[in-house]
Amino acid sequence: MKTSRFYPILNALLAAALFGASTPISKLLLAETQPITLAALMYLGSGFGAFLLLRIDPNREKNHVEARLQKNDLPWLAGAVIAGGIAGPILLMISLNNTPASTASLLLNFESVATALIAGLFLKEYINRKVWFSLVFITLASIILSFNGGAWGFSLGSLGIIGACIFWGLDNNFTRKVSAKDPLEIVLIKGLGAGIFSLILSLVTGNPLPKMIIILAALLVGAVCYGMSIALFVLSLRSLGTARTGALFATAPFVGAILSLLIFHEKPTIQIYLSLPLMILGVLMLLTENHSHLHAHPVLEHEHSHSHEDMHHIHQHSHGMDLDRVHHSHLHLHQMMEHSHAHTPDLHHRHDHF
Repeated sequence: MKTSRFYPILNALLAAALFGASTPISKLLLAETQPITLAALMYLGSGFGAFLLLRIDPNREKNHVEARLQKNDLPWLAGAVIAGGIAGPILLMISLNNTPASTASLLLNFESVATALIAGLFLKEYINRKVWFSLVFITLASIILSFNGGAWGFSLGSLGIIGACIFWGLDNNFTRKVSAKDPLEIVLIKGLGAGIFSLILSLVTGNPLPKMIIILAALLVGAVCYGMSIALFVLSLRSLGTARTGALFATAPFVGAILSLLIFHEKPTIQIYLSLPLMILGVLMLLTENHSHLHAHPVLEHEHSHSHEDMHHIHQHSHGMDLDRVHHSHLHLHQMMEHSHAHTPDLHHRHDHF
């Protein structure tokens, strides 16, 4: 595996681990508050956390480490907030009222599949056979892990859950469109946008606010498990594309299950033993993927965080030795280049495959 792919893959797995950790922690907090209220507070926590990080680092903007969001990014970001922070959760809540819990748990694993289908069919992201097999293994592992017996039924509620997964798939692909920009700004807007809407919805439907200690705990969990997870997810999108990042993020339920065993002192189930080999196999397939061919980089002008020590030297402009060696962001031009090397659908390799 190329060194340049190690950190994006690690970012995706850490994003999944943080998000997966929110599940057992949320279970503890749900004893003191309502689900919609808790979701609102956790989204708000992610937004507040990003705001504080942006404010306490005075050199971040001064040194132009990350590209700032522009007006043409806002439609994609608004789409991500509406699809992933509003439409998906609302449709899920409505559908859960008419769907057996076991059915809902299994259908929620469709998110990674929806993410890959949208990326491949509509955004023309290249997904090879190895990635598809990896996605199948990880999704199958998640399905086995989430299956707990009980009633099974297919209904309008089931279709609603599939619809919610499609909205989250759209969210992931919309976020990819702005993944070159500052991840903390993305977390700030997504967190506050979804959090404010969910809080208003919670209050309108008559849900009371919990005790202050629960509010603070939910904000903290949201800042860490949601905010950091989204930021790491964005960083992974830059280098791996949507389908591969989504497949790695689908390991989140396994992390949640392992933490549940530790927090609630539960005994490992047969589902964990059956799903673990499939989960490991799926991740290993992504780790060992090697996609290489002769390809051309067209003339491209864009802005994103970069250094001049990347793997194939496409950032050939110079600012002086000090700035060349550190990550910085500015509008820059890439000249046309043709070469062959291993790559993924990162910011510079979203070309067509025939």
